Amino acid sequence: MRALITGITGFVGRYLAEHLLAEGWEVWGCSLHAVVADTSHDPPPRVLTADLADPDAAREALLLSRPDVVFHLAAMAAVGASHQHPWLTLQANVGMQTHVLEAVRRHLPECVVVVVGSGDEYGLVRPEDVPLTEAAPLRPNSPYAVSKVAQDFLGLQYHLAYGVRAVRVRPFNHIGPRQGLGFVAADFAKQLAEAEAGLRPAVIKVGNLSAERDFTDVRDVVRAYALLAVHGAWGEVYNLASGRAVAIGNLLGMMLNECRIPVQVLRDEERMRPSDTPVFVGDYTRLREATGWVPRIPLERTVDDLFDYWRDQVGKVE
Repeated sequence: MRALITGITGFVGRYLAEHLLAEGWEVWGCSLHAVVADTSHDPPPRVLTADLADPDAAREALLLSRPDVVFHLAAMAAVGASHQHPWLTLQANVGMQTHVLEAVRRHLPECVVVVVGSGDEYGLVRPEDVPLTEAAPLRPNSPYAVSKVAQDFLGLQYHLAYGVRAVRVRPFNHIGPRQGLGFVAADFAKQLAEAEAGLRPAVIKVGNLSAERDFTDVRDVVRAYALLAVHGAWGEVYNLASGRAVAIGNLLGMMLNECRIPVQVLRDEERMRPSDTPVFVGDYTRLREATGWVPRIPLERTVDDLFDYWRDQVGKVE
C-alpha cells in the first residue's frame, strides 16, 4: 500500500509516517517547505514540497505519488488562534482539502481519502449529548470548528456526488511527546520543564481548569487512521476518542505530581477562550465495531512521555 500524508512534518503526520512504515507501507508526504526525510527508516518517506493552497501543486503531488490512500492532515489546527484569524483558518483548511479532493476525483478515482475533521465539530455540547456519538448535533463554537465541519461535509459531498472514497473521522483531543505549543498539555509541560531547569519562576499560568476533555495518545490516533483507511466505510464518519473525560486540572495535577519542584498555579485571563464547553467526551463504538480499535496507551503514560519530551527540549537550549 502506498500512502500520501499531507502535513507529514506536523505532530500527527510524523507519527503516522512512522506507524505506516513499520507496517510495511510505502510512504510519501507533502510539506510546505523542503525538508530532509526521516532517515531512521529504510526506505524513508519521500517528501514533496507542495503548497496545497495551490490547486496545481495539489494535483502535481497526487500525480507524482499516485497513492492508494491520502491521509489529509494538513491544516491550521490551533483553536485559540482561529479566533484571532478566522478567515485565514477557513480559507486554509477548506481550500487545501478542496484541492486534494478535486485532484483525487479527476485523476485517482480509486484512491481512498481519510478526511480528518475534529471532535470540535460538536462544539457547544449539552449534558444530554454526552457521551457524543456521531449522531450528536454539530454546534461549532470556533472558526476552527467551522472549518472542520466544512472539511467533514466536503468529504461526504464528494463521496455522494462523485463517488470519491472518502472516510471521515472526528478525532477528539490527542496529545503525546513532540506536541508543539498552543495546546494545553504541551503548554503545561514546557512551563513546568522550564521551571525545573531554573529558566523561569516556579509559577504556571493556566486558563479554565474545570473543563473536562477526552484525551487520546497520538500513537493510538495514528493506528486508528491506518485501520480506517483499510476497514472504514466510504462516506461514513467515525469518532476517534478515548471515551474518558478528564478535567484539565487533573491533567495538570498529573504533571505537578511528577514535577521535581513545587510550582504555584495562577489563573491567566488571556488563556480563557471566548466559549468553552464544560464536558466533552466521545463515544468510539462505531470505530471499534468497524476496525477493532481500542485505545491502548494509558493517559498517565502519555503525560509522562510528554513531560519527558519537553524536559529534553528545554535541556537542549539551556
